[in-house]
Amino acid sequence: MLQRIPPNFPSSMAIPLRQQPISFSTLLFPPSLSPQQPSLSFHKKQPKTPKMVVLSSSYEVGGGYSQEELDIQDRNRKEKNQDNSQKKGASYYEALLNGGEQVTSVLEEMAKLLEDENMDDESEEVAVQLAAQGVIGKRVDEMESGFMMALDYMIQLAEKDQDEKRKALLEVIKETVLSHLTKKCPPHVQVVGLLCRTPQKESRQELLRRVAAGGGAFKSENGTKVHLPGANLNDIANQADDLLETMETRPSVPDRKLLARLVLIREEARNMMGGGILDERNDRGLSTLPESEVNFLTKLVAMKPGKSVRERIKNVMQGKDEGADNSNNDEEGVRGISGRASVTGIKALPVRPGMFLETVSKVLGGIYTDNKSGITAQHLEWVHQNTLQVLEEIAF
Repeated sequence: MLQRIPPNFPSSMAIPLRQQPISFSTLLFPPSLSPQQPSLSFHKKQPKTPKMVVLSSSYEVGGGYSQEELDIQDRNRKEKNQDNSQKKGASYYEALLNGGEQVTSVLEEMAKLLEDENMDDESEEVAVQLAAQGVIGKRVDEMESGFMMALDYMIQLAEKDQDEKRKALLEVIKETVLSHLTKKCPPHVQVVGLLCRTPQKESRQELLRRVAAGGGAFKSENGTKVHLPGANLNDIANQADDLLETMETRPSVPDRKLLARLVLIREEARNMMGGGILDERNDRGLSTLPESEVNFLTKLVAMKPGKSVRERIKNVMQGKDEGADNSNNDEEGVRGISGRASVTGIKALPVRPGMFLETVSKVLGGIYTDNKSGITAQHLEWVHQNTLQVLEEIAF
C-alpha cells in the first residue's frame, strides 16, 4: 500500500517525497463535515391588539404584519441560509479531500519514477515533465472533480511558504493535466486553452484570425509546427464567458491570473466580430445590471479620468477594495444600488472583472443605441480601455 506524502515536500523531488507519510486531510483544517441541522419551530404570534380601520361602508382593512412577525421571518431566513451554506461547505471539503488524495498519489508515483535517477538541474526539469506525462496520461480519465481544486490549493500553499521548487512541480502537473484534457475537448475549447498560454496580444489576435479562417498547420517563432483547429469566434467568446461565469459566481476567486486571461480572450474574440458592442451575438441574456458593478462604475464616472482612477480600477481587478472577496461571517449591511437596501435581501458579490466589463459594454450600447454619445460615452470608453490594459498586466 502506497504511503501518502505531504504537499509540503522538500526541495528535492525524488527520495524525500516518500520519507514523511502524512494524510492530505491534515493539511486542510476544514470545519466539521457533519454540520448540525438546527431545529426550527415556527409559531405565528397573534397580535395583541389588532388594528382595524372602520369606514362608513362595511369594508374593514387589517393592519398587515407586525414588527415582531417581520423580525421572525428575517431570523428564519438567515438560519435557512446558514444551513444551506453549511451543507455546501461540507460537499466542498469532501471534494477537496478526494482530489487531494489523488494529487498526493500522483506525486508518489512520480517520485517513484524519479528516485533512481541521477541528473543535474537541467535534465531534472525534463525528467519531471516526462514523468508527469506518463503518470497523468494513465489517470486523466479517472480524476475526481476536486483534483484541480486541490491542486490549486496546494499551489497557493507553496506560494505562501515561498517554496519555489514545490510550486514549480505542482504547476508542471497542472499544465500536463490541462494539456491532456484540452486534446479531448471541442475545437473552440482547445482554442481557449491555447489563448490562455499566449502572453502577447498580437500573437493572440493572429491565432484568432487563423482559427477563424479554418485552422491548419503553422510554424511558430521557434520553428516548431503548431496545429490549430478551425473554430467560430462566437463559440470561442461564449466558451470564455461560460468559464468566467463559473469562476465569478463563487464567493472567492481561486486564480486571478486565469480569470484575467479569460476576460481578455472574451473581449478580443468579440472585438474581432463585425458588430462590436452592438453585435446581437454579444447579447448573452444580461437583462439586469449587477449591483456591485453599477455602484463601482457610478463612482468611476463621477471622477476625472487619470492616474488615480486607473489605480482604483487596478486595485479592484486584483481583488482589493470593492473587488475583495466576501468573508463568510459578513452577514450585515446588505446594500443595493447607490447604497439603498437590496431588494433581494441577499449580499451582492464583489466587483468581478468579467461582469464589470460586461456592465460597461451594456451601458455603452444603450448610449450608442439612443444616439446620446458625449462626455459620458468617452469616459466609459476610457474606463473600458484602461480596464483591459490593467487585466493584461495581471494576466501575464
